[in-house]
Amino acid sequence: MKTRFALTLMALLPIALVACKAQDGSADTTTPATSAPAATEAAPASAATTPADAPAPAANEQAATPAPAEEGHQPPVNAQPPSGPAPVEGTDYLVIEGGQPYQQAAGKIEVAEVFGYVCPACFRFQPLIGPWKAGLPSDVQFVYVPAMFGGTWDDYARAFYAAETLGVQEKTHEALYNAIHVEHSLKGELGRDSVEDISKFYAKYGVDPKQFADTMASFGVAAKTNRAKQFATRSKITGTPSLIVNGKYLVKGTSYQDMLRIADHLIARERAAKQ
Repeated sequence: MKTRFALTLMALLPIALVACKAQDGSADTTTPATSAPAATEAAPASAATTPADAPAPAANEQAATPAPAEEGHQPPVNAQPPSGPAPVEGTDYLVIEGGQPYQQAAGKIEVAEVFGYVCPACFRFQPLIGPWKAGLPSDVQFVYVPAMFGGTWDDYARAFYAAETLGVQEKTHEALYNAIHVEHSLKGELGRDSVEDISKFYAKYGVDPKQFADTMASFGVAAKTNRAKQFATRSKITGTPSLIVNGKYLVKGTSYQDMLRIADHLIARERAAKQ
């Protein structure tokens, strides 16, 4: 199903794709310089593969029993050395002065994607970021942060947090992209969708439309969208999709796949710094 979805979206979008930008026209610091890779490309091996089994000891040797890991220093599951050359500051990533994670979890390295449902570039990135996210090591926490660029962007940011509050965000994430960019049952940036239109979409997933609309307008969702806007501002975000590692590094890259490769390196750097 995911492969068919990826093939469908690739047929409907142009090959060359730049990142979506803020409505004020400010320059984008994370736009890939080359076309995005095919959506059916595999996620980076460094994020998606498991370690090979160690060779068996020789017949005349006794296998050493590994010492138990110290409490609080458990080795991360699925952590592999990143591929490709080490990233270069200013070319492959920017250091965010005064940057902070969006919602740091104890002992975790945070990777945040600032995205917008109405953004065609984010829609194109999702078939890559989804599998990469699923294969991240156990010491990495991935968070989606919706961009607040005004207008319909803000409406869909509120919808994201309403869906999260009501427990349907994960199962509707790709479906909402599909509704906007493939089915066109929602207008996205082609014309502002009403709260009623958005709520009807989520009703397909068992959510009461009135409850969804009320949740979008709630104080709790307003607080979350305000936090998201503050995070994007201090992270110097002007376009989407953007990746931020541990609140410190804004990933650049020459393609979507390259962005993930650079993120792998920066994750490994943060892991080494904790040891």
